[in-house]
Amino acid sequence: MSERKGIVTVFGNAMTLLGNAVTVGQKAPDFVALDNDLNPKTPADYAGKVLIIAAVPSLDTPVCDVETRRFNSEASKLGENVHILTISMDLPFAQKRWCAAAGIDRITTLSDHRDASFGINYGVLIKELRLLARSVFVVGKDGAVKYMEIVPEATNEPNYDAALAAAKALV
Repeated sequence: MSERKGIVTVFGNAMTLLGNAVTVGQKAPDFVALDNDLNPKTPADYAGKVLIIAAVPSLDTPVCDVETRRFNSEASKLGENVHILTISMDLPFAQKRWCAAAGIDRITTLSDHRDASFGINYGVLIKELRLLARSVFVVGKDGAVKYMEIVPEATNEPNYDAALAAAKALV
């Protein structure tokens, strides 16, 4: 498994990302993550949709909370052909509790805690913390990565406008 250093920091501390880097234009890597009811989900479950996949370190942190709420509010403006996934290493039970408390009802939260297959396959698993680096991937209906951002400092928010524009351009 490849290791990449110097791409992200957490509170200014350099971290190591595990897995191969994803590039725009390539076929989106497959992964298996668990939904809030412990059902395995893969990208095939969302076939025919444009996907915005937002990886966050933990829903229970301030920036991840803000980001997930923002994508939830934007979801209704995107139409039925776009689906937003937020993936973290949080346990499915914690995700379900957090979503209920936060009123998250337009996006799907998935847990990568079991296998870290999303983190490894998308190259965003932080070795030192076993958390996902804050990142956003937009996958077209054809299954190819059309946009990606790995946020350099995990305590910063992603470029929402760029990700949303990339998704809107695909519908």
